[in-house]
Amino acid sequence: MTTGAIYPSLKGRTVLVTGGGSGIGESIVRHFVAQGSKVGFLDIAVEPSEKLVAELSQTGEVHFEPCDLRDIAALRQAIANIRAKFGPITILVNNAAHDQRHKIEDVTPEYWDERMNVNLRHQFFAVQAVMDDMKAAGGGAIINMGSVTWLIGQGGMPGYSAAKSAVLGLTRSLARDLGPFNIRVCSVVPGWIMTQRQIDLWLTPEAEAELMQKQCLKRKLYPDDIARVVQFFASDEASGCTNQAYIVDGGWV
Repeated sequence: MTTGAIYPSLKGRTVLVTGGGSGIGESIVRHFVAQGSKVGFLDIAVEPSEKLVAELSQTGEVHFEPCDLRDIAALRQAIANIRAKFGPITILVNNAAHDQRHKIEDVTPEYWDERMNVNLRHQFFAVQAVMDDMKAAGGGAIINMGSVTWLIGQGGMPGYSAAKSAVLGLTRSLARDLGPFNIRVCSVVPGWIMTQRQIDLWLTPEAEAELMQKQCLKRKLYPDDIARVVQFFASDEASGCTNQAYIVDGGWV
């Protein structure tokens, strides 16, 4: 991990990251810990999350709460536990998602609802659970993770793409409602980011060649590329930024 810029406004802040145990979320957790933030994160995968805490606790303040974000009661309790550990939450990164591929003809109503629950619904309820902390603090920052899949018209996962397109509408609505309280809401929209899962499941020589043809930047993007942008929007350096979606895709869209 390359830390990059240091943001004094992030030091000592309580940060909540969903899906923080691996991939982009892990990088986000690492970067905030490096800033001196107090970082609580949620994840359904216990083993890698506990391993991450064991490593980062040597140099910073970090706490893991196991949670299936499809269970809103469990989500609320996990957030309450992080608040009890680190104090009021003033930065929220709604990162958790799952881009499982699916064919149109295989989708049932139950599966569709599950795609919405795992990729969209928890973002709203996480905001609902922390907004009073931010109001009391005089402000806060919320970053909702989107995806370029719907912007590029990618097929093979209509439920995921529909949920991710809705993140933009959610972000803009929340920004309008929470702006009077100095709470900023933005979306970061990643392109194809080379997490270990993406590399293991979908990165083939053919897919990489196509990606390099489509991107303006002729290099692969990695989780750190997203984490650094998230940090900026969470910091006071972005104090005038809200109601926006920022695409980090190497110039694909």
